Amino acid sequence: MQTLLDHNIAPPLAWTGSDLPENAGLVALDPACQDELMELAALLAANPLPVLSLRPDDFELPACRALMARVAALLDQGPGFAIIDGFPLARLEADAAVALYWLLASLVARPVAQSWDGKMLYDVRDTGKQPGNGVRPDITRAGQNLHTDNSYNLCPPDYVALFCKQTAMQGGVSQLVSFHAVHNRMRAECPDLLARLYENFVFDRQREHSPDDEMVVHHPLFAWHGGKLLGRLSKRMVVQGYELAGREMDAAAAAALAALEAALTAPEMMKEFHFQPGQIQIVNNKTIGHARTGFTDWPEPDRKRYLIRLWLRHGGRAFYNG
Repeated sequence: MQTLLDHNIAPPLAWTGSDLPENAGLVALDPACQDELMELAALLAANPLPVLSLRPDDFELPACRALMARVAALLDQGPGFAIIDGFPLARLEADAAVALYWLLASLVARPVAQSWDGKMLYDVRDTGKQPGNGVRPDITRAGQNLHTDNSYNLCPPDYVALFCKQTAMQGGVSQLVSFHAVHNRMRAECPDLLARLYENFVFDRQREHSPDDEMVVHHPLFAWHGGKLLGRLSKRMVVQGYELAGREMDAAAAAALAALEAALTAPEMMKEFHFQPGQIQIVNNKTIGHARTGFTDWPEPDRKRYLIRLWLRHGGRAFYNG
């Protein structure tokens, strides 16, 4: 039996969107950081290397290191997310922008594979497909449930970074929610259902595994481990997991999942914001649920919504399964 968290968690880890200051988590790249990045872009242009081979330890970057230490504190100590503003996107070539984003994010934790075949840089853009088994919602224009990335596999990332290059014509609003606040709410309103979330559910692994491996995985949605509340959830992957396993979800699990979804999506719980080109969002993937609304894209191919995602993890190997 899993150990249950038996007390409420206070701010800044637990927050509701209605109580959160408008500028919560916002971190502006100051002129010193911007100068460092532009100097680094010139250095990389004169000394080309593949992005994946770049390591922050090879560069001094004192201003950027100090700023990203602030970002790391926001991720781990609250509110659990950061929105980095002021990245000099318009002054950079496309390859240079990606390289600098890679290095900034690497100052938080090491980038790791985002798919079983080892993809490290992941394009988030509409491919025209519909979500389903083997099709991640992030490559569609459909709205998402609040979730944690890679909840359905063996070694989820600690943090998820998104670099906005272009926004959609309409929609695509980013949404964040604090698992600590959701836990507090469910503990007050439905403690029995909350307890069921500490027991195993079935998750669809989205075909991100070797051909002869198990197609589903079993784990709880909440865990109290090492003095920390950890969330690992995706309603879509749970529903698909039970279907793939040919199992009917037990009544308690279905009720708990519905109660969790209601708490996650209550309007007062969420923070919403509109990504701007050049902004970088980083979230703690164990304490924050994230999503985006459905969107309508621009008709011109070169204007379509385009984000680049990184998964960051402190432990394990860089493999998809750690």
